[in-house]
Amino acid sequence: MILMWLIILGLTLLAAIAGLIYLTVAVRRFDLLKKVTEKNKIFGTALSFAIITIVFLIITFTMGSMNAIVVLLHVMIFFALCGGIVFIGKRIARREPKCYLQGWLALIVSVIYLGIAFFLCHHVWQTNYTLSTSKSISPIRIAMFADSHLGTTFNADGLEEYLREIEAQNPDILVIPGDFVDDDSEREDIIRACEALGRMDLPYGVWFTWGNHDEGYYNSRNFSGDELREALISNGVHVLEDECVLIDDSFYIVGRLDSGYDRMEMRDLISGLDTDRYIIVLDHEPNDYDNEAATAADLVLSGHTHGGQLLPITFVGVAFGINDSTYGYEQRNGTDFIVTSGISDWAMDFKTGTHSEYVIIDVT
Repeated sequence: MILMWLIILGLTLLAAIAGLIYLTVAVRRFDLLKKVTEKNKIFGTALSFAIITIVFLIITFTMGSMNAIVVLLHVMIFFALCGGIVFIGKRIARREPKCYLQGWLALIVSVIYLGIAFFLCHHVWQTNYTLSTSKSISPIRIAMFADSHLGTTFNADGLEEYLREIEAQNPDILVIPGDFVDDDSEREDIIRACEALGRMDLPYGVWFTWGNHDEGYYNSRNFSGDELREALISNGVHVLEDECVLIDDSFYIVGRLDSGYDRMEMRDLISGLDTDRYIIVLDHEPNDYDNEAATAADLVLSGHTHGGQLLPITFVGVAFGINDSTYGYEQRNGTDFIVTSGISDWAMDFKTGTHSEYVIIDVT
């Protein structure tokens, strides 16, 4: 697995270097730069590279380095695509365009495409599912969100607005299968976010299980995983760590530790449960479907993938066997699986091929 990611990273780096060289040459062809530097191509190339660097640094300081990389990669791709389109167009028309069509077309497409991607990330939709079961259970409405990565696209105040929207749908329970916070989240913000969760008035409360970012990776933030756990529990949020709880003598909530932990096998985790009752599993990463489908679990809820986050990454996880699903619903061996694209995003403000959401699930 590590070798595969190193290969992907290496190929991406080589492609990025080639793309940067191509973009530098392409930007130099804008009319103004051509006139200023027509007698000195080396100076023209240096000036073109300097312009790209300055724009990259501006985006880095205003939106962060990850967003700057995303913007740069997309601009590279659109310059290349538009170059191909213009080349074909010139062959068909048998004449040169009156302006630097490739450059202007690439810039316009980049702004429109990334503007839509920004909207898809920052605007949160409601996604509904209706499931049926042969087990005896009173109809239950489940609300779910994952991957809020608090501080990326909204803070505690923004979360509370979405919680009010969710509460207006009259769910019986809210579940959060991981990545509530991130390495860039702030302690004061997570305290206020946990307080907002504590103010929710739901019959069966709020239930949380850990994602890969919740404990933190680099010890760079001003709170620990234990402090997050304490903040959640002190506000009435149920934190499940390889635990099963029977609710209202009607259905089970099972919270699995993330696959990065030394966690229990699914069959061992739910052994001893009354399988005549409906079993809901919160499992942050959707990568254990066959083992979960082989048990009595009825519904498995996951996040982690952000719906693929950016095209064409959308297809990488499943293609390389990293995840069993990237987004949406499927059924295996009678077990229902739902993966949410997340209510926010990790480290960046753009989503393509997907959107941000919270989920409402009706089980009857």
